[in-house]
Amino acid sequence: MSTVPLLGVSRPAMMDSKVLLPEPDAPTMAAVSPRRSEKSISRKMVSVPVESVTDLNTCFTTIMSSGIVFALKGFQLKRRHFNVLLPLLASTGSLASAQTANKSAAVLVVGDSLSAEYGLKRGSGWVQILQQRLVKERIPAHMVNAGISADTTSGGRSRLPALLTLHKPAIVVLELGANDALRGLPLTMTRDNLTAMARLSRDAGARVVIVGMQVPPNYGGKYTADFRDLFKTVATEEKAALVPFLLKGVADLADPTLLFQDDRIHPNEAAQPTLANNVWAALAPLLPKR
Repeated sequence: MSTVPLLGVSRPAMMDSKVLLPEPDAPTMAAVSPRRSEKSISRKMVSVPVESVTDLNTCFTTIMSSGIVFALKGFQLKRRHFNVLLPLLASTGSLASAQTANKSAAVLVVGDSLSAEYGLKRGSGWVQILQQRLVKERIPAHMVNAGISADTTSGGRSRLPALLTLHKPAIVVLELGANDALRGLPLTMTRDNLTAMARLSRDAGARVVIVGMQVPPNYGGKYTADFRDLFKTVATEEKAALVPFLLKGVADLADPTLLFQDDRIHPNEAAQPTLANNVWAALAPLLPKR
């Protein structure tokens, strides 16, 4: 994977500044059951002109509890491929958990590094915390983490149709937009991409959660306010649930550095339960009943 440009310039801003974009971490997908995990690795990324667009030709690796690894390279894992694996799953003792996950409602998270556990220990991010909560409360649903570090709304929009076909989610959580702001992309582009993703998800039969973000005031008062408000606007127009600010209780503390990694961009592990609670408030009313 490669991200262009290496340096992003924020526009508009109160003063000239440059933002050093973090190197993208390997995208991960959260376990859909306690005994099964899945990772989706994009083959390549391109830029048009600066926003990331992810090639939809992916490789999938499924790891079972017995340690047997099935590598399916060069094509997308469809439901028919899952059926081919059923006899093998039965022999590993993972059939029951895999079938349970397959029958429960999928909650698809399409996000960036804030979802993809950038800089964190695998399994410690807010998406996995929500998965643990679903299991604890015996809610018939499971999380599917399709977060890719450094992704933008354009990248998410390009890969969403394949994700909808593959996972057939009941709920889609759209956690994108922060990297649009880091690159100084037009707000109309961000709004249009979020709107398109919300409509694609709804047309596929899924309910939608829009996760709001905010940027520091050095981007300029108008840009900061307009960026904050666009998430609410899209959620209202598309009748989607809204998380007003993913980093509420983290970025707005008196000393927010306590809950951020050294780059002061990505929340640390201690902040993840707060992020999970912020999303849960909007997600919980949409989940199936026990």
